[in-house]
Amino acid sequence: MARKTKLRRIESVSVPHHHVIERIMERLPVRSLLSFKAVSKQWKSTIESRFFQERQSKHSQQYGDPDVLMVSSTSLRTLVFGSLPSSSVKMPWGNKTYLVCQSSVDGLVCLYDSHKPGFVVNPITGWYRPLPLSRLQERMILKDGYIELGHLNFKPGFGKDEFTGTRKPVWLYNSIDIGLENATTTCEVFDFSTNSWRYVTPSAPCRILGGFPTPVFVDGSLHWFTECEETEVLSFDLHSETFKVISKAPFACDASHWEILLCNLNNRLCASQLKLSDQVIWSFNSLNKTWDKLWSICIVPTWRSFGFPTWYALSPLAIFVEEKKKKKLLFYDPAHNHTLVLHDPETKSYDVAFSDESIGYPVCYFPSLISI
Repeated sequence: MARKTKLRRIESVSVPHHHVIERIMERLPVRSLLSFKAVSKQWKSTIESRFFQERQSKHSQQYGDPDVLMVSSTSLRTLVFGSLPSSSVKMPWGNKTYLVCQSSVDGLVCLYDSHKPGFVVNPITGWYRPLPLSRLQERMILKDGYIELGHLNFKPGFGKDEFTGTRKPVWLYNSIDIGLENATTTCEVFDFSTNSWRYVTPSAPCRILGGFPTPVFVDGSLHWFTECEETEVLSFDLHSETFKVISKAPFACDASHWEILLCNLNNRLCASQLKLSDQVIWSFNSLNKTWDKLWSICIVPTWRSFGFPTWYALSPLAIFVEEKKKKKLLFYDPAHNHTLVLHDPETKSYDVAFSDESIGYPVCYFPSLISI
């Protein structure tokens, strides 16, 4: 009897409680967690629970570096820095060409095409969900595309209501450019609960820049440049679904729309401009509504070494923090999409992070188990 009691005490000390195991599991790579579902029914139940998946995703974003998803006409490929070469992601739509929204949300990315239904994809688990055509896409198909409509290429955004956790793809476009005269702009939001697009009214009060600048998601809102006498930044709150202009752009109003863009760096709204031989990057201070110059990067070495930039602004993707808290900027040239480059602002050096015949359209994401 004493022996059995002693064994029970040993077991109670040596076997950790399941909530302790959960805390450890939150810190593990997603691929490992997928394989651990076979360990036991309890582990499988934990890994598939929404509560665990949300915590794992939050931990990954707080303490890890993002991976890069490269979307091309032939494949989806993931790149993990400091690890193995890029790996392909198998998806069921074959070799159809898709573009990708600039912002990822909790490990999910949104693929789209002007004439085809889109997808929300988890590239690490292989989960995906098709999106029906928006009203804008239906009009483009009926009107035979952009040439007949005569407007710039508007792109959707992808973001999340930070209060409810609801993910939302969004189309915003200038109404008159597609033959609508009911308002200045038209906004469509996709509702996953009804699997349909719906209009948001009132829509944005000012025209937006189409073409190269794509909407970017930061801190619960999507952001666009406006097409006004003075270029401004328009924000769409995904919780209240309301628009407001939050700031003037930090550069002259005569900047070409090919030379400017918005991006998310370390969860801060940033603006970037190609100006002669420099790439200037500003960070938006949401408290006092001002722009702080983050970097001014001489791009002559990138032209000599990599043949870019051409006529587009270089597109910053992420800031990686290496040993001794050293920061490096990852970027690429959208018009010369062969190379991902790491720039060290301290040493002014440039290194090839990845190079191929085509890197497609890259987007950074934090691997997660989440689906919708």
